[in-house]
Amino acid sequence: MKPLGIFGGTFDPIHLGHLCVAWEASELLDADVLMMPSGVPPHRPPPIAGAPERLAMLQVALRGQSRLIPDGRELARSGPSYTVDTLVELRSEHGDRPLVLLLGADAFAGLPDWHGWRRLFDLAHVGVLSRPGEQTVLPDELAQANTGRWVDDPAALRTRVAGKLIALSVTPLEISATRIRELIATGREPRYQLPSGLFDRADLLAPYRR
Repeated sequence: MKPLGIFGGTFDPIHLGHLCVAWEASELLDADVLMMPSGVPPHRPPPIAGAPERLAMLQVALRGQSRLIPDGRELARSGPSYTVDTLVELRSEHGDRPLVLLLGADAFAGLPDWHGWRRLFDLAHVGVLSRPGEQTVLPDELAQANTGRWVDDPAALRTRVAGKLIALSVTPLEISATRIRELIATGREPRYQLPSGLFDRADLLAPYRR
């Protein structure tokens, strides 16, 4: 069965770096990918733009294609956005369809700090997004939990619903949401860093203006 990827983030704002790696992961896995803005991220300050603005920006950014799909479920949830809760929901909805949680290498290395992190492997595979040749040092607890999980062939993810790990080499775009917010706040226009459609929606970029 064709896998379903999950790519989350604050998307404050969504930018071309997010879209590039999500698209490449989708191609490598031959999977649709849910693009999922987080509501209240538990490990970082709250987003500047509100939930409606971030979801609307994502919808604008994803027009004209069907591989990357906006999903606003975490924005409607009260309290912190825990990935394990989202995966429980998705598993209930999609039955035995393989799910693939897409994480950057740094986020993956920090997995032991996540709420209910060990349950993630019962609910989904994990695709670790890294730049070519990048190697990340993993904490011992995580390295031990990974034993026997790594696969090289994306097709192997189709034979089970969850529990495997795969490294996905993607093209990194050195684009920073923090820098984009700084540019907008000072009246500049970060063309070629944001999806072009956002520049036609001044209302969506208004939260970043001083």
